[in-house]
Amino acid sequence: MSDTVTKPTSAMREAMMNAEVGDDVFGEDPTVNALESKAAKMFGKEAAVFCPSGTMTNQIAINLHTQKLDEVICDHFSHIYLYETGGYAANSGVAINLIEGRYGKITADQVEAAVKSEFDWLPHSALVVLENTANKGGGSIYRLKELKPIRKICQKYEMKLHLDGARLFNGLVETKESTKDYGSLFDTISICLSKGLGAPVGSLLIGSRQEILKARRFRKVMGGGMRQAGFLAAAGIYALDHHVERLTIDNQHAKILGEVLEEMPYVTEVKPVESNILIFDIDQKRSVPEFLKLLDAQGIKAVQFGPNSIRFVTHMEVNEMMIARTIDTLKKLG
Repeated sequence: MSDTVTKPTSAMREAMMNAEVGDDVFGEDPTVNALESKAAKMFGKEAAVFCPSGTMTNQIAINLHTQKLDEVICDHFSHIYLYETGGYAANSGVAINLIEGRYGKITADQVEAAVKSEFDWLPHSALVVLENTANKGGGSIYRLKELKPIRKICQKYEMKLHLDGARLFNGLVETKESTKDYGSLFDTISICLSKGLGAPVGSLLIGSRQEILKARRFRKVMGGGMRQAGFLAAAGIYALDHHVERLTIDNQHAKILGEVLEEMPYVTEVKPVESNILIFDIDQKRSVPEFLKLLDAQGIKAVQFGPNSIRFVTHMEVNEMMIARTIDTLKKLG
């Protein structure tokens, strides 16, 4: 169904229980401070702020980089547009300018074409948001060679660039690209700890010291100030230390399932599988809800992702035996 369903491992739970804690609102939780410092250094940035969710870190970033009557440029499949309850408008008073990219990814040429002229009757193009990996795009991955031209366009038009990197590490284990290279391209980066990395709660917003000082204020007004959050931060530290490289297993499991689905007569399309997300369409002769019920009866969880689309997401609690059982079930459904 989703990599958000993962639960802490026993070793992660032990790290949580042994965490040294304090009051994070006062900046006195040593484990939170350690997590924030660790994440910032990974990306070559000055600071980070620990938040309850990726939606909050994205919404804080939008607020940091825009003013009312500005607009945000992003792909039409972006999480900030589809799955954050219109927060860009409610929290920051900005418009959104949607680009129809390919598998959730947009190009530098598309970004430049979307930039508004400076007329009174048009919103001001202030921020570009990219998502890597792109959830609705089937877990597609941006490469650095695709990102650098977008950064140049942002500099040309004095726009900020934010990365919704909820599943960024699923992409990086495939491309072998550097977190520091990402840090050099983006003004702010959001990473999620509670998906494939397996922590129970939490995301980080990473940026400059000045930006993160402002981010803490907006986190507070959104109700995101936490007290003894070190118990949660300890899980994040453990995840970054122990659960990044194993994401290759999840990605490989998704690719195996994708190859099987390509051969199924009831499947009309499988989006390219690059990471741990697999989206496929079934023919209109079948009802997606009924198909999901058949899967659920075999203990296989999936979600509807469009009129004829289904999403699988692999994660650390999906093992080889489960993959084999899923393959057997998919073949029988054919």
